[in-house]
Amino acid sequence: MTTPHTPRTAVITGAGSPRGIGRATAHALAADGYHIAVVDLDKEAAEDTARHIAASHGVETLALAADVTDAAAVDAAIAQAEAALPPIGALVNNAGITSPVPFLDVTPGEWDRIFDVNVRGSFLVTHRVAAGMAERGFGRIVFLSSVSAERGGGVFGGVAYSAAKAALLGFARALARELGPSGVTANCVAPGLIDTDITQGKLDQDRRDAMTADIPMRRIGDVSDVADVIAFLTRPGSGYITGATYDVNGGSHIH
Repeated sequence: MTTPHTPRTAVITGAGSPRGIGRATAHALAADGYHIAVVDLDKEAAEDTARHIAASHGVETLALAADVTDAAAVDAAIAQAEAALPPIGALVNNAGITSPVPFLDVTPGEWDRIFDVNVRGSFLVTHRVAAGMAERGFGRIVFLSSVSAERGGGVFGGVAYSAAKAALLGFARALARELGPSGVTANCVAPGLIDTDITQGKLDQDRRDAMTADIPMRRIGDVSDVADVIAFLTRPGSGYITGATYDVNGGSHIH
């Protein structure tokens, strides 16, 4: 039987970037007591995040280099986490890529590239950890969707990105129904414009000012704004919230 104080591990994909939502989420979950497994395509970046989290919060960490679109690599990475850390209690599917390509210019290869990372990657990692969560009667799964999935692009993502992120909304809702009886929740967080490496240098000051003026909170979001919501959804006390989508956009898309 698990309790709120049972040692657990959180697996966070795409958490290598120093200014990314993934690393901020790792800090937030470690502050809540989770041990952290950092999964990233860039091994050195994953190791850097793991070192920072361990030094800042005194939890166990593990850096895992893996391509989330590769089933064998995902299986090997999760197996390492299971062998080295406490049982996995949370998964944050943060790994993702964007694409601003206009629809009429999208090739089948580009479409597949976006869906492979954002959707297939989320499927592979979730499928690998969900059975253990259900068996133990506890799990918190969070998918990183996007405001682009709800409003239909218009920021940095085009049709392929918006469609992939919208797929995660349906994924989470259906998963919530299936795994709820086993004590596993599945939710989405849909960030708006957030100050990360993805947006860094891609907005001139005039466009940045115009976009900020259209946000009721009158600022671009910080990675901690998103990470704090994810941390809330992964807590033991959030066990009656599932199949939900939390918008973190400063009110830029109120619907």
